[in-house]
Amino acid sequence: MITELVLCASSMLAGIVNSIAGGGTLLTFPALVWTLGTSVGANATSTTVLFPGSLAAVWGYRRELKDQRKWIVPLLIPSLIGGFLGSWLVVSQPEKVFKQLVPWLILLATVLFLLQPLLTRWTGIGKPHQQPSPVVFGGIIFFQFLVALYGGYFGAGIGILMLSSLALMGVEDIHRMNALKSLLASAINGTSVLLFIIYDKVSWKFTIPMIVAAIAGGFLGASVARRLNKNLVRYAVIAIGFVLSACYFARS
Repeated sequence: MITELVLCASSMLAGIVNSIAGGGTLLTFPALVWTLGTSVGANATSTTVLFPGSLAAVWGYRRELKDQRKWIVPLLIPSLIGGFLGSWLVVSQPEKVFKQLVPWLILLATVLFLLQPLLTRWTGIGKPHQQPSPVVFGGIIFFQFLVALYGGYFGAGIGILMLSSLALMGVEDIHRMNALKSLLASAINGTSVLLFIIYDKVSWKFTIPMIVAAIAGGFLGASVARRLNKNLVRYAVIAIGFVLSACYFARS
C-alpha cells in the first residue's frame, strides 16, 4: 500500500509538473527504480505511464495541427525511426549498460531544463524566422532523428530540444510549436511503449494506477498553472534532478 501510494504520488506530481514546466520523468523514474530495482523496467514503466498525457496534449492541440501539415510528415518519419532505434538499444543491451548511463542521462536532462531560457533566447522561440533553406531543413530533420534516438532511450528533456528546432524552422506561434512537439513526442514515446510491451519490460502491476494519477495531476496542473510561478516549479525539478544524478553517481 505504501509503495503504491508513493508511486501514485510521484505520478501525480509528474502530471502536474509536465503540464506546467515539463520534467515529469525525473520524478517517476527514480520512484520506479526504488520500487522495481531495475533501471530498464523503471524506464519502460515510466514511459508507459506518461504516454497517455502526451496523447491528451495532441488532442488538445488538434486545431493547431491542421495548419502544420507541411511539417508533420518530414519530422514524423525521423521521430519514428529514432524512437524505435533508441528503445531497441534499451531492450537489447544488457541491463548494466543502461544502469551505468542513468546518472549521465539524468544529468543531461537536468542541464537541458537549466538551459531552457538560454535556448529560448538563442533560437528566438515565438519570434519571426525566415523559412529554412533546404540545407538547414535537412539539418533539422537529422537533429530530430538524434532527439528521437535520445527520447527512445531515456526521453527526459526532448520537448525543450524540439521547441528549439521548431523555432529555427520558422514556426512562430507557441501553440503551434507545442502542438507539433506533442505530436512528435507521442510518436517517439508510442514507439517506445510498443517495444517495451513486446519485450515485456513494463510492470503492469503499478502502471494503471499511476496512469490514472498522472492524468489527474495533468488536469490539476492545468487548473492551477495560472496561480503558480512556473520558474519556481522548474527550479524545483532542476534541484531534484541534480540531487538524483549526484546520488546515482555516488551509487555507481
